[in-house]
Amino acid sequence: MINTHKIIITPEKSVLSFWLELWGYRDLFYFLAWRDFKVRYKQTVLGVVWAVIRPLLTMLILSVIFGHLAKLPSEGGAPYQIMVFSAMLPWYFFASTMQDSSQSLVTNANMITKVYFPRLIIPISTLFVTTVDFLISLVIFFLMMAWLNFVPTLKIAWLPLFFLQAALSSIGMGLWLAALTVSYRDFRHVVPFLLQIGLYVSPVAFSSGIIPEQWRQLYALNPLVGVIDGFRWCLLDETVRLEWYNFDISLASGLLLLISGLWFFQRVERRFADII
Repeated sequence: MINTHKIIITPEKSVLSFWLELWGYRDLFYFLAWRDFKVRYKQTVLGVVWAVIRPLLTMLILSVIFGHLAKLPSEGGAPYQIMVFSAMLPWYFFASTMQDSSQSLVTNANMITKVYFPRLIIPISTLFVTTVDFLISLVIFFLMMAWLNFVPTLKIAWLPLFFLQAALSSIGMGLWLAALTVSYRDFRHVVPFLLQIGLYVSPVAFSSGIIPEQWRQLYALNPLVGVIDGFRWCLLDETVRLEWYNFDISLASGLLLLISGLWFFQRVERRFADII
């Protein structure tokens, strides 16, 4: 007698089973993260150099345009270069994570079409390499502070929490773009455009304090506003103030981005193998 039963593997719908399944595939996460790390850094100098040169060049350009020519003020008594670089740290981490995760599903199309595993592992694994880039840039930042005789305060102990906020916001945006890129390949051209705009609408080259008071709460809807303000509060002078109400708005915006990204990604995940 011929067995006519079929086994269909689909992503789990239960929230608990979904996270348990991710934990069960943690070895795959380690493999993907380590593979990306080796591609970026093994037997190459450009990976490390690029992680250093990119924020430094951007910092120099912004310092000349906005600090020297536009005469925008610094914040907390810090040199303008320090103020800009303190914002470049979370910005480039956010931008790199968002860009890498948005293209991760298309890049791993062969794996997705051949075997089932939680697709969420692929975009999240990009966090490993971008975190390494962040740590390299952070070392350069501390060397710059030492060169300019600028010493951070004890508030630096809060830095990991603001980094976590940046990671959650970036992966939330990355999940949206990764899922949309599978269905609409034009989104691979949208991401660089979004990043170009985001660099100038986020308080990277200027202090968010120059935003008029009546617009600051609306401006805080950008999740990077709270992240960048938090980094400067941690790394610059004691005189730097953090407007906690506006920070809470940015934090809520970032969490909403993450939750909605997880929801949308899980909703369309089962179609990836068919349309990728």
